[in-house]
Amino acid sequence: MRQRRIGNRSVGEIGLGAMPMSVREHNDEESAIATVKAALEAEVTLIDTADAYSPDESTFGHNELLVAKAMRQAGVTQGEVLVATKGGHTRKGTDWELDGRPEYLRQACVASLERLDVEQIDLYQHHRPDPAVPYAETIGGLKALLDEGLIAAAGLSNADPDQIREAHGILGDGLVSVQNQFSPAFRSSLPEIELCAELGLAFLAWSPLGGMSDAAELGARWSAFAEVARKHGVTPQQVCLAWELSLSEAVVPIPGASRPQSITDSVQASELRLDEEDLAALG
Repeated sequence: MRQRRIGNRSVGEIGLGAMPMSVREHNDEESAIATVKAALEAEVTLIDTADAYSPDESTFGHNELLVAKAMRQAGVTQGEVLVATKGGHTRKGTDWELDGRPEYLRQACVASLERLDVEQIDLYQHHRPDPAVPYAETIGGLKALLDEGLIAAAGLSNADPDQIREAHGILGDGLVSVQNQFSPAFRSSLPEIELCAELGLAFLAWSPLGGMSDAAELGARWSAFAEVARKHGVTPQQVCLAWELSLSEAVVPIPGASRPQSITDSVQASELRLDEEDLAALG
């Protein structure tokens, strides 16, 4: 697989977004671990998770535990794979809530360190801005984690251009990535992609295939992707990921997967080359 940069780390062009493996109650642990192992066998070197990726409040942190368990079983160490996690979302029952206070961010980070069974988190991302807390205050909390050595690098998620610039001014080289939604149905993050390229940040595209419910129907919803897929003898999902990679060297899609076959299919998109005719058709 071709490589891209996240800070001083080189990772494969396609990462694994671990969210779909444990936010639904019917997902079983055996399948989830098999999916992580399939990703590792396919040379995926970026796994993205979060403490809040769980069915509900009682299982908070479940996804981090699952990723750590899969890596131990596969015999893969922290230095071989960049594991990114996030903090700042909380759960109340099955509801999603926010807490952007620096003291909460540190508490969440320490808990993630324990669940991931590491001494330092490779990439720790602020999950989503909290309207009740000034953004600079929250980002100051991230900087404190960097200064303390609890995290090796910092990232943002669900941030707009002004917030990215503000955070970059506070974190400097400690800020290495921005994780925002991007897909054929959600193209409004193009300004953030351009800004990431300008600042030398990676753009981690979440839900790059349209999300858990829509990924399978991508070709039906977007005929151009289906047509290009037929031309190359691949899946519309592979075309979608290859298209996103073509937009900028900053982009690293992190498609979710709940089955080994899904991540294997996604990884193959790294080898697909789209020509100018394809790109014009995809828009």
